[in-house]
Amino acid sequence: MNVLNKKEPILLFLGDIAIFYLSLIATLFLRNLGTPSFAQIQEHVPVFSFLIFCFLLVMFIFGLYDTRRVIFRNKIPEILLKIQSINIFISIAFFYFTFSYSGDSGITPKITLVLYVFLSFVFLMSWRVFFLKSFSLKKKTEAILVASGAPAEILTKEINANPRYGFSFSQIFSPEDLLNQEKIDAVLKTIKDRQIKIVVLDMKNKEIQSILYKFYNLIFTNIQLIDSNKMYEEIFYRIPVSSLRHGWFLENTSHNSKKTFDVFKRLMDVMVAFPLLILSIPFYILVYVLIKLDDGGPIFVTQERVGLKGKSIYIAKFRSMSKNETNLLSGSQNKITKIGKFLRKTRIDELPQLWSVIKGDQSLIGPRPELRSGVSFYEEKIPFYNVRHLIKPGLSGWAQIYHENHPHHGVDVVETTNKLSYDIYYIKNRSFVLDVIIALKTLKTLLGREGK
Repeated sequence: MNVLNKKEPILLFLGDIAIFYLSLIATLFLRNLGTPSFAQIQEHVPVFSFLIFCFLLVMFIFGLYDTRRVIFRNKIPEILLKIQSINIFISIAFFYFTFSYSGDSGITPKITLVLYVFLSFVFLMSWRVFFLKSFSLKKKTEAILVASGAPAEILTKEINANPRYGFSFSQIFSPEDLLNQEKIDAVLKTIKDRQIKIVVLDMKNKEIQSILYKFYNLIFTNIQLIDSNKMYEEIFYRIPVSSLRHGWFLENTSHNSKKTFDVFKRLMDVMVAFPLLILSIPFYILVYVLIKLDDGGPIFVTQERVGLKGKSIYIAKFRSMSKNETNLLSGSQNKITKIGKFLRKTRIDELPQLWSVIKGDQSLIGPRPELRSGVSFYEEKIPFYNVRHLIKPGLSGWAQIYHENHPHHGVDVVETTNKLSYDIYYIKNRSFVLDVIIALKTLKTLLGREGK
């Protein structure tokens, strides 16, 4: 299956590298008002290579190599401006606080940096817009979809509205449309007459499973048969709960293949959390002063949350609410304090949870632990909700990055179901690489002050 072109991010990445080095050559050309010498280029390239690595890392954190987001034309200027602002600080810090390039070299940071940042921004904008236009000019291939329900509707809207996928659904059939041979023959005739190259089916649907053999002969043609559930997962980075059955979990959530990863993950948790805990100590003093000046209440709150295998864990946070509310069903009007807004936006309120990581109750990365009252409610309302307790909860997770409407201070079945779909995606696909991606994306959230 090649729904998302995996070459797109690679092409963008290589193009960005070329743009950054081209910007350096153009900067030296303007700086000298002529062609730079080889010695001058040789002197600048090692230094700027380190900076370019940092710039590319920032671009990755801001999602410019995300397979779903590289095509969003209207967001490019805004994102690049944010990125260049951060890159300026990185460059200044590097040149003015790194002894090796404080003045002995032939590099002149002030003018060079101004020119470089401006030119790289212009070149990146031009390159990205050109890349987007090259996709929008492509003619879409016809495809048909055999599926129903909300996931099918969301999938159709996403595919048909974006030129990047290279195909669109010209016809959509529900599984109920194919309950007799006459209708199946009509679909197969449509595929042949219109020379359809892609057929997407909900292979988890019982009705479709009973007639899959009718599509068997298509595998001997150039037609690509795709499971709509896998397509949905690849595009949206989540797994819709409505499409799941018990067999899916038996197939995809075995812990035997993850034991080595879990041991390594625990080691990394301690190695990262302990230094962070030491570095966070000054914040304890700052938060103490701010909270006492704000409303004079307690500094910490301790809450019972649900951890691994449904066991209770107790986590501490800096208090950001007027009182410690532990019952999501109470409907009380608990308010965020003035300083609490700052603590939540910066995620400083989460720092005491590093103790839970070191203790082993939590991990740095994983589904966020929920209040016991909320879990009891959601387990009755949402199928498979308890699956999120198969692994340790974490300080940050896949849902914190991609789920935009987190329910706060109350219950919300719809949004919590959506959140669960991201948690299940992580449980299925968790790996060291995925944890690194989540950690880097969390930095972006902190830089953007996006509290969730």
